[in-house]
Amino acid sequence: MARISAETRARNEEAVRAAMDRLLKGDLPPGSSCDLKTLAAEAGVTRTAFSPKKNRDGTTRPGPYQHLAEEFERRCRALQEAGEVVDPRIAQIERLKTKVAELKERLTQRDETVAELTTFKELAVSRSAAQHDEIVRLREQIATLGNVRRLPAASPGTAPYGSCS
Repeated sequence: MARISAETRARNEEAVRAAMDRLLKGDLPPGSSCDLKTLAAEAGVTRTAFSPKKNRDGTTRPGPYQHLAEEFERRCRALQEAGEVVDPRIAQIERLKTKVAELKERLTQRDETVAELTTFKELAVSRSAAQHDEIVRLREQIATLGNVRRLPAASPGTAPYGSCS
């Protein structure tokens, strides 16, 4: 691969810095995110220019724009730590994480309510069954003793004994 001239390198660095400033201000192309891939595409340089290179003897040397990649990542991190969200996808992910946590909390509360209502229902059915059993027992007791008389039914339109009307 041919080496680039100092003038071309300076022009490319200027383009990378301009693209970096645009991306960090939140001016992202549609469908992209605030990352090195987008930075390279916006600056018109190859993405591999941000990575370290290997010499023929196996040693590594910095890529031509690796220092700019490190600066970009450092500035991104600083903005994130300051609470500023540059990438709308990251903002969406954060909103969705918040929503998921909220929904999990609601689900937990709903499960607790269902458990409480199930317990209440079981208790109510149990009490109702016990009351029914008591009524059946009392009716059987009345039938076997035979010393209980039924009161005459009240005729329609008359007030019961001892009423105030």
